[in-house]
This record gives sequence, structure tokens and C-alpha cells, in this order.
Amino acid sequence: MKNVAKGSLRISPEILGDFGKNWGFFLAWGVALTILGILSISFSTFTTLVSIIFLGFLLLFSGVLVIMDAFQFWKGRGSSFFIQFFMGLLYSLVGLVFIFRPLAGSISLTLLLGAVFVVLGVFRIFYSLSFGLPRSGWILFSGIITLLLGILVLAEWPVSGLFMIGLFVGIDLLFLGINYIMAALLARKL
Repeated sequence: MKNVAKGSLRISPEILGDFGKNWGFFLAWGVALTILGILSISFSTFTTLVSIIFLGFLLLFSGVLVIMDAFQFWKGRGSSFFIQFFMGLLYSLVGLVFIFRPLAGSISLTLLLGAVFVVLGVFRIFYSLSFGLPRSGWILFSGIITLLLGILVLAEWPVSGLFMIGLFVGIDLLFLGINYIMAALLARKL
């Protein structure tokens, strides 16, 4: 079968056909994600707390699995057992804090996020200026934006801990929804 070329991407006719038949689903999914993104941005404090609680359950579940693994596989293997056990215990404790104290969890996580953005921004700026790669202006621009975001998050901390995570989740959902809508409209044309 011959593939259809779109830029450098090759898409088989079967995939194009399936994609075109399901364009309505993609459109509905995109609209739902866009609305969810707008709501998440509008109620970013609530979204932050829900995200932190969800993350807490993931960490708690992971911690329990790591503790079970420590007793199942690492028991009697010296310091490896204790490393696994305490790692699982740490996951579980952080998960419990996030579940029962989501506000404290979001504030501390936002502080970490702001610090990471500052460090990443500085490294990207340094990288773009040091190596003289082609199109390094985009890396420099990305580094400046990342650094500014980190500074903004830290400058407003601890208040930014109330809404920043929810805002980032909402923006991601909004753009994901728009991508699905654009893909659905393209599929409809095909």
C-alpha cells in the first residue's frame, strides 16, 4: 500500500481512513478538554488542590508497592533492603501529607517548581550562549522565558502555591483540547 506524505510524516491510508471516520469523536473530545481547561484555569485553586490530592494517592500507592517489594525481594540483602524500605516509607509519608494537607503540599511543590524553572532557565541561557549552535536563539528565548517563569513563581511564593499548579494543569488541558479540535477539523477535510 502506498503511504500518503504530509511533510516528513508518512501516514498510511488505513490510519487516514480511521482518523477521518472518527473525526466527530476527536472534535467532541477536544471541546470537552478545552472546556475542562478553561474551568481549571478559572478555578485554579480548586484544580491545584485536586491535583495535589491525586498526586498524593499516586505517591502513597507507589510507596506501598516499594515497601512490599522491599519485603518480597530485598529482605535479607543487607543495606539494599533498608534503602528500598525507607524509600517506600518516604513516598508513603509524602503521599499522606499531600492527601491530608494538600495546601501545604501545593505550597512546597510550587517552591520546588519555581526553583527548578530558575535553574533550567539559567542552564538553557548558558547553553545557548556557550556553544553557538544554529538556531540557538530559540534555546536562548526558551531559557529566558523559563527563567522569568521561575522568578515570577518564586516572587509570589507562597501565594503562588495556591493556584500555580492548577493554572499549569488548566493551560495544558486547554492546549491539548485545541490540538484535538484542530486534528478533528483536519480529519474531516481528509
